[in-house]
Amino acid sequence: MGKIIYNKFDKKLITKLPRVMFEGTTIVVVSDFEARKAVDFLLNQPLLGIDTETRPSFKKGKQNIVSLLQVATKNICFLFRLNYIGLSDNIRRLLEDTTVPKVGLSLHDDVLSLHKKGDFKPGLFIDLQDHIRELGIEDMSLQKLYANLFGMKISKTQQLSNWEADVLNDKQKAYAATDAWACVMLYEEYLRLKESGDYTLEIVDDSESEHLDSQS
Repeated sequence: MGKIIYNKFDKKLITKLPRVMFEGTTIVVVSDFEARKAVDFLLNQPLLGIDTETRPSFKKGKQNIVSLLQVATKNICFLFRLNYIGLSDNIRRLLEDTTVPKVGLSLHDDVLSLHKKGDFKPGLFIDLQDHIRELGIEDMSLQKLYANLFGMKISKTQQLSNWEADVLNDKQKAYAATDAWACVMLYEEYLRLKESGDYTLEIVDDSESEHLDSQS
């Protein structure tokens, strides 16, 4: 029997799912010398997951500039602290590369944020939202997508933490790495399902979703 996926996934059901977290190696990059070595490694990988974090602003009308770029394979994630190294030549080399696919979610927003750090010409980027819809899925948040395709929960508790802190704590590092790594996992699963057709899409309409809410 193939995998069952849903066009819409009830957010309340996510709280009951087992938690998933990136279990590979996480490396924090705080200098351009370190960035060069990291980018050399990453550009020799077959597929990368990418995401950004920005310190939240709680003042109306004020928006902070992106401070973290996380780039992951299935086993290792580099956290580039842009508030320290900026959009250096090596970061640009990574972002402008046209040979290694870099998969993310809502990449248009990430690219806009990164452009506020400096100018670059985006290379080979793949937005999950442009492809997951082909499976019939309508809910496009990372948390809902992962719950839908893998039946596990990605915690978002660190999302509004201080990404410009002098030192990122372990929870922040795990959160940031998980988001980038999850993009790799989701894209590979999308490709598998698309090629094999080994899934069944169940349509959940709004009234049914409300019924599920009342039963949960």
